[in-house]
Amino acid sequence: MMSAVSFTLGQLAERLGATLRGSADKPVRGLASLQDARGDQLSFLANAQYRKFLAATEAAAVLLTPADAEGYAGDALLVANPYLAYAQLSHLFDRKPVAAAGIHPTAVVAADAQVDATASIGAYAVIESAVQIGAGVTIGAHCSIGARSSIGENGWLAPRVTLYHDVHIGKRVVIQSGAVLGGEGFGFANEKGVWRKIAQIGGVTLGDDVEIGANTTIDRGALADTLIGNGVKLDNQIMIAHNVQVGDNTAMAGCVGISGSTKIGSNCMIAGGVGMVGHIEVCDNVFVTGMTMVTRSITEPGAYSSGTAMQTAADWKKSAARIRQLDDMARRLRDMEKRLAAVTPSDDASSDA
Repeated sequence: MMSAVSFTLGQLAERLGATLRGSADKPVRGLASLQDARGDQLSFLANAQYRKFLAATEAAAVLLTPADAEGYAGDALLVANPYLAYAQLSHLFDRKPVAAAGIHPTAVVAADAQVDATASIGAYAVIESAVQIGAGVTIGAHCSIGARSSIGENGWLAPRVTLYHDVHIGKRVVIQSGAVLGGEGFGFANEKGVWRKIAQIGGVTLGDDVEIGANTTIDRGALADTLIGNGVKLDNQIMIAHNVQVGDNTAMAGCVGISGSTKIGSNCMIAGGVGMVGHIEVCDNVFVTGMTMVTRSITEPGAYSSGTAMQTAADWKKSAARIRQLDDMARRLRDMEKRLAAVTPSDDASSDA
């Protein structure tokens, strides 16, 4: 059984380089939201809409900016970015089990696979020919690692992750259950109405510090590899088609779909449900809001949206009806402009007396 973790406020302040306001010896045994925190838990305020819970919180202390700490009587750790500080401390209280090094007796490992002695291979995992698994890697139960694939040091694969052949993963990569990397891309040629399959002979390459959510899929390239850059974060149920390239430190929320051969730059944020057509390019530092349909390349940094925001059902029906009338309204407006022009004197039509 995992023992409880405990730190003092003084120790946490030292780790963060925070200014401590309160008792340095006060124990902290966990993290919680402002409204749910107990007297031995640390909380944080990172969003103004939760400020209403600050005065009544029972937390042992709160991570606050100096400005937010004004008027708060309780103990606090003063930092420039409370959310970042919370992220840093969260790892101290993470109760995720740590797998022991070694190969489970039920795992199937090819004779020519190279598995570092410090790696952990879980129950019923399959490691195929010529696979390379680096130091400190954890392969969860029932994972399948295809031929000639490689996983860099300190990677972590949850149970039931599938890597097809020739998938290459960098260091410190996290992949959640159900993810499939290297499946065949959707490539077919049409011959007189019959679809002929195109062999997908590329692979998938991931950089360092990538995280991939549950049931996300990344297809292998048709010719060259599908490429995912360093520090990319992919949420659950994302579809990355063949030949896609995603730049460093780009993040995508759930249910995004990226069509084949699209290139996305670095430091982009793609919100939930966004769809992108194939063979377009998105430059660096782009934010695409939820449910947007990206149908052309984006060449300028900034925020982009499409679609309509939520309305009541009655108002939405009225708006939809008006949209159907736009073509007719535009035609009538053009006709009106022509008739108006016919009866309105032009600027050069004045006469001299």
